[in-house]
Amino acid sequence: TLIGGMYGLSLGSAFFGESMFSNAKDGSKMALAWAVDHLRRTGFTLFDTQFITPHLASLGAIEVSRAQYHAQLRLAVEGAANMRAVPLERDPQAVVQRITQMS
Repeated sequence: TLIGGMYGLSLGSAFFGESMFSNAKDGSKMALAWAVDHLRRTGFTLFDTQFITPHLASLGAIEVSRAQYHAQLRLAVEGAANMRAVPLERDPQAVVQRITQMS
């Protein structure tokens, strides 16, 4: 059952999140957690969320200065990532473990 989703645009190893939707409580949060995990596993180095929320911060989002962002963006656009390099994770526990792993 589709409970939520998100879409965005990718350039190189940068992903720019544009919008999220939810068909069930916290559905977009689940979609975002899966996206963070999948983007990391497929070589993305920058996930531009446009703004930061407590939930985004809980998934590793940080606010950076304009200069830091431009430097990271320059590297990410020149980088390479392949969203289809690995299949989307089917095991929720594996997603949670990877996105909360501290080491």
